[in-house]
Amino acid sequence: MDLGLADRTVLVTGGSSGVGLATVRALLDEGAKVATCGRDADRLARAAEHSGAGPDRLFTAVCDIRDTAAVHDFGTRAADHFGGIDGLVNNAGQSRMKRLDETTMDDWRDELDLKFAGVLNPLAAVREQLRASEQAAVVNINAVLAKQPEPRLITTGAARAGILNLSKALATELAPEGIRVNSVCLGLVDTGQWTRRYAAGSGLSYEEWQAELAADRGVALGRLGRAEEVAYAVVTLLSPRASYITGTSLDVCGGVGRGIL
Repeated sequence: MDLGLADRTVLVTGGSSGVGLATVRALLDEGAKVATCGRDADRLARAAEHSGAGPDRLFTAVCDIRDTAAVHDFGTRAADHFGGIDGLVNNAGQSRMKRLDETTMDDWRDELDLKFAGVLNPLAAVREQLRASEQAAVVNINAVLAKQPEPRLITTGAARAGILNLSKALATELAPEGIRVNSVCLGLVDTGQWTRRYAAGSGLSYEEWQAELAADRGVALGRLGRAEEVAYAVVTLLSPRASYITGTSLDVCGGVGRGIL
């Protein structure tokens, strides 16, 4: 099925690795033009090189999504480069593995700032461009953690729950402007964060460690997801084919869940 994304422009934050990079590749495969950013210049350059896309299809910039001025500059340059912005994927972020007694107030402030700036700064930077598009869509990358907290990730869980609420509110606020807003909530996805945790110390093979982790977290499919599996969901929600979908969250989590919502 043609998703109708050819020649549309999508801005993806955190596109140098993991889910962000997989989303960039999926969009390019669909014929879209992509603007993406990351904090690591070398990793961003490698990702751009491996994509095989030229400057007519891919625009990159080093940018920290917490820096409001830098994000605005990135959005403006991307829009000028491609002549507009039709979609936005807010992907930049990370998890903080700490329990309550290990968490300082600075940790709380930093986590909330990262998560909320990661949505609000890019949106503010390209909102005018989205408003001008015939098929504008925003997808916020979130986690099932937003719906089912874990003590080991207390700050991240609380921040992600706030982002889920914010996404729903934005869907209502921006609908009159023709901008759809949806969330994709991840479970355990095999990205750099998990491989680094595995490398920190385990006597198991990676496949054994992954299966053990999935069992411990209650993943029905018994494995970690792949970044491209998330990207397919993101690209679908960006597509004009999903033009009557807004204000919803799609779980891409292998069946993990302790509730029915």
